[in-house]
Amino acid sequence: MKKGKLNLLNGKRIASRLSFVLVLLGLFTVQAFSKNYNVIDFGAKADGITKDTKAVQSAINACTENGGGTVLIPGGKTVVIGTIYLKDFVTLHVENGAVLLGSPDISDYANDTHKNMYKNEPHMDKCLIFAKDVKSFAIEGYGTIDGNGHQKFFNGKTGRPMMMRFLNCSDIHMNNITLVNPAAWTSAWLYCNEISINGIRIHSRSNNNGDGLDFDGCTNVRVSNCSFDNSDDSICLQSSSKDKPCKDVVISNCIFETKWGGMRIGLMSQGDFESVTVTNCTFKNIQDSGLKIQMNEGGAMKNMTFSNLVMKNVPRPIFMTFCQQRAGDNTPEEMFPMKEMKNFTFQNIIVDNTELDKNSAFLFSGLLGHNIENIILKDIQFFVSGGGTKEDATKTDLNEYTLETLKGWWPEFSLVGTLPASGVYMRHMENVFIENFHLTVVGDDARKPIILNDVTNGNVEKFYLNGKKINYKN
Repeated sequence: MKKGKLNLLNGKRIASRLSFVLVLLGLFTVQAFSKNYNVIDFGAKADGITKDTKAVQSAINACTENGGGTVLIPGGKTVVIGTIYLKDFVTLHVENGAVLLGSPDISDYANDTHKNMYKNEPHMDKCLIFAKDVKSFAIEGYGTIDGNGHQKFFNGKTGRPMMMRFLNCSDIHMNNITLVNPAAWTSAWLYCNEISINGIRIHSRSNNNGDGLDFDGCTNVRVSNCSFDNSDDSICLQSSSKDKPCKDVVISNCIFETKWGGMRIGLMSQGDFESVTVTNCTFKNIQDSGLKIQMNEGGAMKNMTFSNLVMKNVPRPIFMTFCQQRAGDNTPEEMFPMKEMKNFTFQNIIVDNTELDKNSAFLFSGLLGHNIENIILKDIQFFVSGGGTKEDATKTDLNEYTLETLKGWWPEFSLVGTLPASGVYMRHMENVFIENFHLTVVGDDARKPIILNDVTNGNVEKFYLNGKKINYKN
């Protein structure tokens, strides 16, 4: 081999070895300067008994003071805490096999964590994890945050802390974490912007009012690939302030199971709601409603689409009301004037309610003189058990959702009761388009399949009852 070629080969070998060394040095540098703050290094015992609140908070404080990083709850450990405060640029990482456990002692929960915004519910003011005016933080990991909110610890005498409350925060990420056993709601997000939630699981059955994700006056919200098993509404969109709209929300690829409502939009509704998309979700074993959409505190609600949904054992797949009622803690005593509720599309929905009773229907209800407007209901398969009687079929004295009917509480289906329609009942509406709706009634039912009462411009095309097309004229 010539000397020049030999030198060239040796040079390449040296360069390759040098590159390898540089890679190793780079990895060493990253590890040496990575900002991980293990709570054990800050004094946490992590034995599942000792209260490690101060250690966890010290790790959070050190993390944010040094420009941000990761506060680590190590795998295989159980760390018990009272109220902690998240800070700027902090990622709370609960490792696989780790548990961040709420203290069973109400005295370990602080009093400076804002409040629950619904009226008559101050017992839910405290919370386990709190953030106010914080930017760019995250909660992640394949471990578990356990609120330990069992009724033997938290009840009407002690108060029931929520698991999380975030106020005026921005750029928030929550990924892959499991959230279980809150004493009240799992989370309340107030006036936050840029929220991304992916792959989390919520199980909230240990106490009452166990909501999942409640977004109050939030914008730019994305929730995907999550599962919910709740004792109350799984996801809520609401607005407790007329200056804080709830808008630009996308929810996809989620599974809902709950004692009450899969998704509730409204109720607490002083602010406006706009631009909501829900797609590719399943709902099962829900006692009240799949989509519960209610406008009653003076805001405007518009421009929403719901598509590619599958439901089983969900009595009211869609339950919409437009009325007046006070819901928020800060709502004035006088009722706000009713603005508008319009522009909704529901498409590609399959509902199997054959295991339920006759109180299974799509219910849309405005108020006399205050219509719900511009509704499209398209490509629906609805399977029900039947059971409606001749008396049910002739029922005309249905309660309206007036203040006299509501008597200070929420517009629930029970205030109306069994409907004179076996499939769809709409009243006080304008510009309704129903197309390709397939209703299958398994048993006998004396009721009409669809009733449009006080509906202006109601268009029904391709409506089928047990496979046979019916001609409906409004």
